[in-house]
Amino acid sequence: MTRVENAAGPQVKRLSDYAPPIFLIDTVALDFDLRDGETKVSSTLVGRRNPASKDPSDVLELDGQELRVLSIVLNGDVVSEADYRIDGDKLYLSGVPDSFSLEITTAIEPEKNTALEGLYMSEGMYCTQCEAEGFRRITYFPDRPDVMAVYTTRLEADAARFPVLLSNGNLVEAGSLDGGRHFAVWNDPFPKPSYLFAAVAGDLACVSDSFRTMSGRDVELRIYVEHGNERLTGHTMDSLKRSMKWDEERFGLEYDLDLFMIVAVSHFNMGAMENKGLNIFNSKFVLADPETATDADYERLEGIVAHEYFHNWTGNRVTCRDWFQLSLKEGLTVFRDQEFTSDTHSRGVKRVADARLLRTVQFPEDAGPTAHPVRPESYLEINNFYTVTIYEKGAEVIRMIHELLGSDAFRKGMDLYFERHDGEAVRCEDFVAAMEDASGVDLGQFRLWYSQSGTPELEVDLEHDVATRTARLKVRQILPPTPGQPNKKPMLIPLSMALLGGDGRALPLELRGDNSAAAPAARVLSVSAEEQEFVFENVAERSVPSLLRGFSAPVRLRTSRNAAEDCFLFRHDDDPFARWDAGQSYLTRAIIAAAQSGGGGEAVLDDDFLDAVGEILNDPAIEPAFAAELLTLPGETVLADAMLPADPDAIHAARDAARREIGLRHTALFRTIYDRLSGAYAPDDMSTEAMGRRALKAVALGYLVASGESAARTLAAEQAAGATTMTESMAALQALNNVECPEREAAMAAFHDRWTGTPLVLDKWFTLSATSALPGTLEIVKELLEHPKFDLGTPNRVRAVIGAFATGNPVHFHAADGSGYSFLADQIVRLDALNPQIAARLVAPLTRWKRYDEARQRMMRECLARIRRHPGLSPDVTELVAKGLGEEG
Repeated sequence: MTRVENAAGPQVKRLSDYAPPIFLIDTVALDFDLRDGETKVSSTLVGRRNPASKDPSDVLELDGQELRVLSIVLNGDVVSEADYRIDGDKLYLSGVPDSFSLEITTAIEPEKNTALEGLYMSEGMYCTQCEAEGFRRITYFPDRPDVMAVYTTRLEADAARFPVLLSNGNLVEAGSLDGGRHFAVWNDPFPKPSYLFAAVAGDLACVSDSFRTMSGRDVELRIYVEHGNERLTGHTMDSLKRSMKWDEERFGLEYDLDLFMIVAVSHFNMGAMENKGLNIFNSKFVLADPETATDADYERLEGIVAHEYFHNWTGNRVTCRDWFQLSLKEGLTVFRDQEFTSDTHSRGVKRVADARLLRTVQFPEDAGPTAHPVRPESYLEINNFYTVTIYEKGAEVIRMIHELLGSDAFRKGMDLYFERHDGEAVRCEDFVAAMEDASGVDLGQFRLWYSQSGTPELEVDLEHDVATRTARLKVRQILPPTPGQPNKKPMLIPLSMALLGGDGRALPLELRGDNSAAAPAARVLSVSAEEQEFVFENVAERSVPSLLRGFSAPVRLRTSRNAAEDCFLFRHDDDPFARWDAGQSYLTRAIIAAAQSGGGGEAVLDDDFLDAVGEILNDPAIEPAFAAELLTLPGETVLADAMLPADPDAIHAARDAARREIGLRHTALFRTIYDRLSGAYAPDDMSTEAMGRRALKAVALGYLVASGESAARTLAAEQAAGATTMTESMAALQALNNVECPEREAAMAAFHDRWTGTPLVLDKWFTLSATSALPGTLEIVKELLEHPKFDLGTPNRVRAVIGAFATGNPVHFHAADGSGYSFLADQIVRLDALNPQIAARLVAPLTRWKRYDEARQRMMRECLARIRRHPGLSPDVTELVAKGLGEEG
């Protein structure tokens, strides 16, 4: 064997360099001998030359990390160390014939695997995480998604310590062995890429149920959890069964195995993983009951269960050709889980939540140094591309296709996509082509959404000519420069709109040039040029434009509407998103104006808006969940995105002043709503209506406390002390969290003491502590790192403290002395040596330095440079820090 260290380090991968694999693997037989200190993995790969490859080389290239080779056998002949070469994370084997059987035995140490990729241990349980490139930490393999094989997996372990042995597919054999050991053999009949492999060995409890598919097959459903947590799986099981039924009814997609399993894991870098037939979940998204989980937790859990199940077809049966196509499966599956939630609960409320996430996280990503297209052109470390751009913006791209084609044609496109590509690894272009061919709609220009980065801006102006009874909607699209893309082509943007008359009703829209007989009250305009004009005829009265209805495209909207017109839409618009957006537009303008004036003091909001708030509170026709959304102020991150340079202190003060004004103006009304909604639902009622009522009650309590009245603090303290559900408890603590008062201190201490032995609930206390705007919070955060229950090796806890401070506490993270920046830089360096993937996900807040004043810019850049200089920095962190500094990466 020749071992060569790759002195050049990780290399940039480029989409343009893609070449089909020279060899394919048809079957994989894995044998795990799980033992303390060292686990042996024996793999038998049966492969052949790929007819799609034009490369005549006889060298088989295999990926591997942290592996010790014990033996290699090719077609029955032992391969000597002199006949293969290891270069960094690659093993090269020469003289491979067109058909071959390759046996490789390696040794690994899962107990020392703190990166939580490949095979590792969590709370005494062996488990795997192979997406994106974790399988190479298990055995040498062509670890790329376009190499798909049928897997057979044998697991052997101590029977007492690891009575449960699981892998993908169907159990075909199990038995006892000498020495108190046992084994299990699993076979997955569906070819899959290595990233979908999974294995689990542990002492777990199992909760079982079943589901009958639309073709009459019975599927056994199993959820594996730590003993004692069985009672916390009811919502997960119910969500799974409803997801399976919905996918059959909406898309005609039936589950294809006789067994579907979920395993809850305490240490997990992600939310969950869709491994074929054996989904591995962060325990945070499996375990829930009303006492320990909020309504928001329930909704998030339901959405993630649906997402991972829907991957069975959009990701597993049809997968990605390469990692540049990641949004092919993730964007499409996010769209599907969003539709599931919309059909299950309130479509309008869900659409608002989706838009808020885009604006809070994805728009800033698009505007920063790490901006990238939905289908990137290059990467250094693929883990860094599990982003909101790939997932949530990718979902918006799918939704726009749905909007442009219509539901029926979109469904035909989905059917054609599966018909053509079932069992294949394909590209984003293949999905779009199926949509085009099924509908007859040309999506040529639309493809730019996949290749151009950044958030398009639409400037929209409405001019009404009373004499000619016409309204002219002038639209200009602006495509800001992003890294590597200074100049861009106009996009195809669906702009859904209506014109509202003086009574608040939508007017008929007779579009000039449209010969159809109908004049609908709302239209979807295809904006395809840099500047366009749409003329509507027979518009008898002046109107107010309702724009981007249903959040029809992920764009920034710039309009000539004034504050009075925003308030008018806030009162009357019949489209939930447009109504909410009008309120957000008014509030953003008002709060930023107050922040820029050096205030945050008085008269942030005018009487017109405050009166509109009262009307909403008094309107029984508005569903409570939507009323709660209408009354929620823009977050400080969104406000900072609208102010250049952003002043975190002024924004915080102005936003607080606006909350106080609303609370003081409507104190009596908020108290009436609070009292009316108290006890208006059973604690375990998880219906959409009940959750909406609880959400509105929480908003009412928040405004009461924000008013500054001592009676409101007492009310919140009493709710915290008497709460029987986590939703009620967290609503009270969140209302008090930024108020320096004895009630907060007592409530926080009681919550900590009650839940100190329940990790997922204690994380909530950590997050509340880390996100408080009260003075001295950074010192408290530093103390939290010394808390006996804080563990840097547990991703959930890292996110609850360090991540929450950096992303959820703008006023302290952006402290004028740079202490917040320095703290985060220190933690990134510490964590990088332990878990590079989690460390890298903490880098983003430091890369947004261009939004702030010169002093903050300098300090943020200095922290990035300090991280960059740290010896032995991982590729994960290196790539993001380099981009943050404006380097090539």
